[in-house]
Amino acid sequence: MSDNLLIMEKKGALATLTINRPQVRNSLNPALLFKIADCLGDLAQTDEIRAVVIRGEGGMAFSSGYDISEIPNDISGLNEKNPIDFGFEAIEQYPYPVIAMIDGFALGAGCELAMTCDIRIASARAKLGMPPSRLGVIYRPHGIQKFIDIMGLANTLEAFYTGHTYEARMAKEMGMLNHVVSNKDLHSFTYDIADEISHNAPLSLKGHKYIFRMLRHCQEIKENDRPEIEKRISEALKSEDRAEGVLAFFQKRKPIFKGR
Repeated sequence: MSDNLLIMEKKGALATLTINRPQVRNSLNPALLFKIADCLGDLAQTDEIRAVVIRGEGGMAFSSGYDISEIPNDISGLNEKNPIDFGFEAIEQYPYPVIAMIDGFALGAGCELAMTCDIRIASARAKLGMPPSRLGVIYRPHGIQKFIDIMGLANTLEAFYTGHTYEARMAKEMGMLNHVVSNKDLHSFTYDIADEISHNAPLSLKGHKYIFRMLRHCQEIKENDRPEIEKRISEALKSEDRAEGVLAFFQKRKPIFKGR
């Protein structure tokens, strides 16, 4: 089954990566994230593919987030390159544009996966949100920065503080999405844009993506701030509130947090 976690298809100058875990709403796990990195690393070896579309299998979810059963209780030894960073950096560093085709849920790390892509196109039934505050965890600074870059600070604050799940139209108003189209038009609309991109000048596409990536990195966290951030993330992962958040998630009830 692990060999089929991610399906890659090529057609002309386009490639499609399909997250193939519909039974768990295409949740992310380490094996899948490493697979994304491997596929994009292979594609980057030539200029054959000049646009990539990432989608989820099944129509229920683009990705419902990181598999909650595989979230570690401690980040010791993972700070430099955890599986999320490994997979998402491969998207950022892929030399050509990557498009997220979102149908259904894109939550938590699944929402960040969409934000890591260069363009986000969603069906009218898509729903996006960042629920870490409802689960008692603290999100990674690099991930939060992506939302600020795309949505602005005010909308990012609301999304992370409330943990609200937004309908596609509202998500677009907040800047999370480039386009919202009907369910039946999602595929054709997305691939029309991907095809248009793939016919543009390769050196221009690669040059622009490189510049955008460098501009983003100008706003990274300072090194002397990292120890305190990592301390807070680790404390949250080991807290009673985090355990309660996970339990409430599985029991489909509202968590009762105590601040410890």
